[in-house]
Amino acid sequence: MSKARPIMLQGTASHVGKSILVAALCRIFKEHGLKVSPFKAQNMALNSFITTDGGEIGRAQAFQAEAAGIPPSVDMNPILLKPTSDMGSQVIIHGKVYGNMKAKEYHRFKKEAAQYVMESYKKLAAKNHVIVIEGAGSPAEINLRENDIANMGLAEMVDAPVILIGDIDRGGVFASLVGTMELLTPSEKHRVKGFIINKFRGDMELLKPGLQFLEDKTGLPVLGVVPYLKDIILPDEDGVVLEGQKISDFGFRISDLKSQIANRKSQIAISIIKLPRISNFTDFDPFRFEPDVSLYYFTDPVEMDYADAVIIPGSKNTLEDLEWLWKSGIADAITNYAKQGGRVIGICGGFQMLGKAVKDPYGTESNLGEIRGLGLLNVETILEREKKTYQVEAMIDARCEMQDARVKGYEIHMGETVGGERPFSIIIDRNSASVSIEDGAVSNDGKIWGTYIHGIFDNDEFRTELLNEIRAKKRLRMQRIISFQDVKNKGIKELAEVVNKSIDTQKLYYTIGRFSDLSGC
Repeated sequence: MSKARPIMLQGTASHVGKSILVAALCRIFKEHGLKVSPFKAQNMALNSFITTDGGEIGRAQAFQAEAAGIPPSVDMNPILLKPTSDMGSQVIIHGKVYGNMKAKEYHRFKKEAAQYVMESYKKLAAKNHVIVIEGAGSPAEINLRENDIANMGLAEMVDAPVILIGDIDRGGVFASLVGTMELLTPSEKHRVKGFIINKFRGDMELLKPGLQFLEDKTGLPVLGVVPYLKDIILPDEDGVVLEGQKISDFGFRISDLKSQIANRKSQIAISIIKLPRISNFTDFDPFRFEPDVSLYYFTDPVEMDYADAVIIPGSKNTLEDLEWLWKSGIADAITNYAKQGGRVIGICGGFQMLGKAVKDPYGTESNLGEIRGLGLLNVETILEREKKTYQVEAMIDARCEMQDARVKGYEIHMGETVGGERPFSIIIDRNSASVSIEDGAVSNDGKIWGTYIHGIFDNDEFRTELLNEIRAKKRLRMQRIISFQDVKNKGIKELAEVVNKSIDTQKLYYTIGRFSDLSGC
């Protein structure tokens, strides 16, 4: 097909660390002088990113591209599924919305989808030495085997050797690895060339009998045991990290938030509403690196009482999540919090919820039609048929006390928001075209504001000034600007170093094949 050599990482389940390990291998191959690109044929995720040409891909692939040292491309994730309900998803192909499909409908569509997958793969393969492919979920999903384009079906299409990943931190890693192998067909088993055990913490000597058993049982080598990366903060691969838990990124249970704040007087508490259909929660990753900030996701209105700022994040179904806010009592808690002088911020769907109403006349997201908003900003939103996806640059309005602050980010939204409030910012660049477009809205006192710009907190000066306003109010020490990009680069470097030490790279190269025949190597 081309000179590129594929290697595919598949997992025994979701959230075993495939995305992070793909990023690590991309950086390792890059440092070895190879041209490398990540690839995930089909990604189901609500964390997305906008490429320079306005295409939408999974946020994990953007991070992997960063590790590979190349710009993100829609070809790295040709099919993105963004769930709108338990039974259906918005289908995005080559960065653009293709339509909404129920699960059964998409299952029938996969044969056609394979054409789009191969189109993208061939483009990447033509200009790289290695393609590091990420699987999706588990290859042992018997009910999804027909017309598979995410796991073994894709491995067959591109003739890729497979490394199977297991998460030992969850327990049962040997059962999950052996069980997965048992459920594969003979030809699929033949594609698996070895295992990587991920997220290990403990005594390696106690693990060795298990490794020997695994190799004896399957006849395949364990290529490495990667430790639990507790000291390296990296993006979470998907929403699994937020499911069924009420634990902050710093290990505090939300039910203990009051005592934690009382005992940590120097801490700033940023509380984020864990919407049922939360999207792009990676928007808030930059706060995780601030030394005096604790980040919390919550679903209990009482937790808002101790927050220094409350953020309503993006949502894949704004109307249904807004309805949930009212039914859960959080909507009333937010308005009371705002009346008491609390700071409330809305990003994208969260911004829409801050207005007087969100209307969906075309049934774009649901059949609810219209839901009353929180009424904290004098705006209302009408959802449209077409999605807006841009990389943008904007100037923040002076009312936000960050005069002439210039920020970069990206837009992903179906709605158009209008009203009587002053804009939060003026967008001056969209996909490298000069424009002058009002974005968002801000209240008279600057305490309530919303924007369509994702990634706004990645802007170091903006984030620092926002936090310093809170620090000044709490009489805390002002903090210097921390470069989020430098922190990410450091994390990628440390990740690659740990993985490189933890796996047998010689066996990995043997699995991929010889590179002596490739020009430039």
